[in-house]
Amino acid sequence: MKKVKITWPNNKNSNCFPGIGWLDAACEAKIEIPTGCLGGSCGACEIEVNGEVIRACIATVPDKKELKVEFFSDPYW
Repeated sequence: MKKVKITWPNNKNSNCFPGIGWLDAACEAKIEIPTGCLGGSCGACEIEVNGEVIRACIATVPDKKELKVEFFSDPYW
């Protein structure tokens, strides 16, 4: 299985296998993603991956060649 290249905010890059949880992938890259409930209901861990907003605590890294991550900012928080 090939690794996925992830470009994090501030252009920091890492590689990981698809299927790993986003919080684990971020931890390996020494990137901190804020969390709250760890069950997907609060939205504190929302990140934008290739333009799609996901909840990092319940999502896994998809099997893509490259991914670009941005921190999502909710105007209602």
